[in-house]
Amino acid sequence: MTHTKHGRAPFVLLCLIGSATFFSSYLRIPVLPLFAATLGAGPAQVGLINGAFMVTAGILSIPAGLLVDRLGRTKPVIGGIVATAASSLLVTQCSSPLQLAAAYLLFGAGLAAFAPAMLSLVADIVPSERLGRAYGWYTTAIYVAMTIGPATGGYLAKTVGLRNVFFVSGTMLTTMALLALLALPRTAARHKTELHAALAASLTLLHNRPLRACLLATTGSCIGFGLFLTFLPLFAASHGLDPGQVGLVFAAQAITNVVGRVPIGMIADRLERRLLVSAGLFCLALALPALGQTTQLSWMVLCAVGMGIGMAFTFTAISALIVEQVPTVQRGLAMGMYNSCIYLGMMTGSTAMGIAFKWVDYPTGFVAAGVIALLTMLLFLLLISKPTSNAATTC
Repeated sequence: MTHTKHGRAPFVLLCLIGSATFFSSYLRIPVLPLFAATLGAGPAQVGLINGAFMVTAGILSIPAGLLVDRLGRTKPVIGGIVATAASSLLVTQCSSPLQLAAAYLLFGAGLAAFAPAMLSLVADIVPSERLGRAYGWYTTAIYVAMTIGPATGGYLAKTVGLRNVFFVSGTMLTTMALLALLALPRTAARHKTELHAALAASLTLLHNRPLRACLLATTGSCIGFGLFLTFLPLFAASHGLDPGQVGLVFAAQAITNVVGRVPIGMIADRLERRLLVSAGLFCLALALPALGQTTQLSWMVLCAVGMGIGMAFTFTAISALIVEQVPTVQRGLAMGMYNSCIYLGMMTGSTAMGIAFKWVDYPTGFVAAGVIALLTMLLFLLLISKPTSNAATTC
C-alpha cells in the first residue's frame, strides 16, 4: 500500500469511496436491459438509453473538470454521487423507455463529475514519486467493483426483483454521499480571478503535446475496448460458444486487468511511464487481431489475457503521466479530458464498428481495431518524444 502526503488513511478512504460508488452504480448494468424490456423497450431503445449515459459522461467530463478546479475536489465528488443516486431512485419510478433514458442522463452527469474529481484528489494527497502505485491501487479498487457489481446486480435481480435493484443502488449511493460529505478533506474553492486565470491557462493545454499524446492513447485503447465489450459476445456466439463460455473470456480479461494494476503501478514509479503506455498499446495491437482470428475458447481466453495486460499497462501508467504534464490548478480539467476520452472512445468503438459490421465481418473488424491501437502507439511516441520526469508540476 502506498503512503500519502497526509498519511495512509485519506488514500484508503478514497479507494473505499471510489470502489463503493462504482460497485453501487454498476449493480444496474445487467439489469437495465431486462428492466427496459419490461417497459416495452427493444434492442435499439436499450442502446439509446446506454448511449445517452456514455455521451453525457463523455461530453460533460471536460466542463466538470473545470468545476473541479474552480470549486475544489470535494463538492464535485459529493454532487456526482448524489446525481448518480438520484438517477437510480428515479429509475424505480419510470414507466417508459423514454423516462429511463432521461434518468440515465443524470447517471452520466454524475459520473462525469465524480471521476475526474476523485482522480485529482488522489494526485493531491499522494507524493509524485508514488503516483504510479497509488493509481494502481485506486484503479484496482474501482475495477474490482466494476467487475463484481454487475454479477451482484444479476443475483439481486433474481432475489429482490428488477426494479428493486435500482432502489438498492440508490440507497447505497446515498450512503456513500453522506460518507464523502462527513469524511473527505475540504478543498478550498478558487476566487473568480483565479478562475479567469485558470480558464485562460486552460487554453494552453491544447498546446501541451505530452497531454495530447496521453489523451490520444486513452481514446485509441478505448476504441478497441469498446469493440471487445460490445461485439465479443456476438462473435463468440457465431462460433458456437455459449453465454457461460463468453463470460469466461470476459473474466480472463477483467481478472488480468485487475491483478496487473498494482505491480504495474510500482513499475511505473521506476521506469519511464511513456514506455509502459506504449507497451500496453502494443499488447492491444497484438491481442485484438488475434482474437478475431480464433474460433476456440482456449485461444479466446489467451487473447483476452493479452488485452487485460494491455489495459493494465496503459491505464495504470497514463493517469500518473497526465498528472506529470499539467499544473495543479489545471489537474481537474486534465482528468476531465481523460475521462471524456474514455467514454467517447468506448462509444466510438461500439457505434462506429457497429456500422462497419454491415459491410465487413468480425475478423476484419478486430484487425481494424488492432491497427488503430498500433497507429495510436506510433502517434503517442511521436507526440511524447521527449522523456518526462517523475515529478508532478505543482505551480
